[in-house]
Amino acid sequence: MKLAFPIPVRPVIQPPPMVEEVLADDERAELKARIKRLMKEQDAVLVAHYYTSADLQDLAEETGGCVSDSLEMARFGHAHPARTLIVAGVKFMGETSKILNPEKRVIMPDLAADCSLDLACPADEFAAFCDAHPDRLSVVYANTSAAVKARADWVVTSGIAVKIVTYLHRQGHALLWAPDRHLGDYVQRISGADMLLWQGSCVVHEAFKAEALAKLRAEHPDAAVLVHPESPAPVIALADVVGSTTQLIEAVRTLPNPEFIVATDNGIFHKMRAAAPGKLLLEAPTAGEGATCQSCAHCPWMAMNGLRKLAAVLEQGGNEIHIEESIRARAAVSIQRMLDFAAADKAGRIQLGD
Repeated sequence: MKLAFPIPVRPVIQPPPMVEEVLADDERAELKARIKRLMKEQDAVLVAHYYTSADLQDLAEETGGCVSDSLEMARFGHAHPARTLIVAGVKFMGETSKILNPEKRVIMPDLAADCSLDLACPADEFAAFCDAHPDRLSVVYANTSAAVKARADWVVTSGIAVKIVTYLHRQGHALLWAPDRHLGDYVQRISGADMLLWQGSCVVHEAFKAEALAKLRAEHPDAAVLVHPESPAPVIALADVVGSTTQLIEAVRTLPNPEFIVATDNGIFHKMRAAAPGKLLLEAPTAGEGATCQSCAHCPWMAMNGLRKLAAVLEQGGNEIHIEESIRARAAVSIQRMLDFAAADKAGRIQLGD
């Protein structure tokens, strides 16, 4: 079949240099004390992603905030009475929080903290893709801009993507998927859905190498392999558990294995160690034949977040997320469809069958 609009070529995204914040103990303590005082003065709560630094994750929990995935970060902010939400993560996470919490001030330590998947799917190109295939529903991953979400029919997270796509497939819908080609391929194989895939990818997860992973697994026969579905198919094929960040943390907590090989951003190790102290965590390899690793198991945009920048934005202002209301309202519709589906599924009202 010749497509009226070609599936986009694989975009080349150049990540920024990796610069991680390094603090002495006395500076860390001083920054935390200053931030806590400023947060109280500004009626602020901190929500941090699993991939941010241990300092930010600890601070979020010490101040009654949240450490989680992007959707739970936004939902937590919606339920919390604070008037200001501080989002430690990447820009689409701040936007998602603003979409679901328009009445609140949403700020970030660094607005330049972007995402290779978001950058790989410009809103105008995605809109043209959708317009060329009006017979297909569009499903986008949460790692997209507010403008892309506003154009989409559905938004999904990695934890619920298979269920929603399977449901839509069994309703008879053909689909467009964006932006992650590896997650899209995984969902397509599991669901059997008719999907046209955008060709974006995550610079972290695409770097994992199956051949080197198989070798590491042979060296650690008691280890379970945990893989995020943004990884390439040959890496997913070696997994004992494929799942979202939250699901992988739960696997470390509940599985009896003494060792785990983890194919996702190594920022997650902080929460995994807290969930299962004493278990050995190994990074899945990013080196090997064909390696072109640019981030090597940690997102350079996530690394832009830090205590120094957080203190500065609270003291000086700025770094606030603003979304045009017409875009925000449309994006809220596609996100709400997912939330309603998740609630119905939890209540047992979604029947997918075998």
